[in-house]
Amino acid sequence: MGKNTQNKELHRGLEERHITLMSLGAAIGVGLFLGSASAIKMAGPGILVGYAFSGLIMFFIMRALGEMAIQKPVAGSFSKYARDYLGPLAGYITGWNYWFLWVVTCMAEITAIGIYMEYWFPAVPRWIWALAALVIMASVNFLAVKAYGELEFWFALIKIITIIAMILIGVGMIIFGLGNGGIATGVKNLWEHGGFFPNGIKGVLLSLQMVMFAYLGIEMIGVTAGEVKNPEKSLARAIDTVFWRILLFYVGALFVIMSIYPWEEIGTKGSPFVLTFEKIGIPGAAGIINFVVLTAALSSCNSGIFSTARMLFNLAEHGEAPKNFGKVTKSGVPGVAVVASAGALLIGVILNYIVPAKVFTWVTSIATFGAIWTWGVILLSQIRYRQTLKQGEVKALKYKMPLFPYTSYLALAFLAFVIGLMGYNPDTRIALVIGPLFLVFLVAVYYIKGFHKRDKIETNVKKRII
Repeated sequence: MGKNTQNKELHRGLEERHITLMSLGAAIGVGLFLGSASAIKMAGPGILVGYAFSGLIMFFIMRALGEMAIQKPVAGSFSKYARDYLGPLAGYITGWNYWFLWVVTCMAEITAIGIYMEYWFPAVPRWIWALAALVIMASVNFLAVKAYGELEFWFALIKIITIIAMILIGVGMIIFGLGNGGIATGVKNLWEHGGFFPNGIKGVLLSLQMVMFAYLGIEMIGVTAGEVKNPEKSLARAIDTVFWRILLFYVGALFVIMSIYPWEEIGTKGSPFVLTFEKIGIPGAAGIINFVVLTAALSSCNSGIFSTARMLFNLAEHGEAPKNFGKVTKSGVPGVAVVASAGALLIGVILNYIVPAKVFTWVTSIATFGAIWTWGVILLSQIRYRQTLKQGEVKALKYKMPLFPYTSYLALAFLAFVIGLMGYNPDTRIALVIGPLFLVFLVAVYYIKGFHKRDKIETNVKKRII
């Protein structure tokens, strides 16, 4: 019996440095390197306002998650909180939706890997690289969680060092004229090409879907809660620092890029990161950046397989996914769940084999819809959680949502607004078809399988015990 229970538990092998960099790594993926160029096209320099305000909303969402995760650190956190505070159906939908969202996101990442590898091997078909990336990342996820955390730590570090280097070099160009014959470039480009909002506020609003896609992954901190040593200290610090770091990386990097280059040129002459490194004479800049962007996509895919496997594990524990997904290997990894998620990603490889370029926009918008559902559920769960607490318990909370309840409702309203914008924009409208259809499918399965009857019995038993 002892052996058996031991093997049903996930191991707490993640340290604070692992989870801080994991959530940074998940959020600094293809969104910054591939997605920011299309967002800049829509909004011009005004995109900085979009990133800053959306960043603030993400901070509130993370604080709401942190308030619950520090009191109850469990694997698959927000689907568990949804189950506890919004009911079994909400928990079930949130778990499967989060799995779906990361599978779709990983499809975007493996598509990107195929694109980046073409730089070195133009003759090799993209789908081969997509398949190779999938096999390698699934294998990595079979390592003990500490080894996984270590690898993700170094993956994320490569991206972060590159972005910091680019910001520092850019600041050198702006102030000291580095790589520009000593002539400081200044920041005139931010308003000289049609003003700070060249496409008006409308341009900024239409770019919000891409901006929110860029923040996808920051909630990974919540998924790691069941495998973190000393959750109280680690989670609180990780949540507070991640917000500032992401703001620095996104807003800082884009501020520098748009100061040096006119915004209309960005994305037309290759990656702004490559242009910046080439300008100060670094040989092979394009190859270096291509390598960094490749690790960014691999790292995000790595995080995706990690979190989807944890969600399947959590769903299996509640009998809402095949029992086998709840099995754990000797090293404390939900092995069958990892294989199942990787299997679903094979669809991405097939899509790479048959579909046109439009898929990247579709896939990112569908993933954004899934993310907004998840973030909305986090906020609703936290509002309900607060309502269950007595006054003394609220005072005793170790980590509180600032300015509650106003911030929770403001964040919810903003998420609803972004969904409305996605419906307005023809390119992202597909997400409002596929996303809700998947949710309807989940609800149908829930009732056909009779989960609602079982949940009713469980709730009644709980009430009797209490």
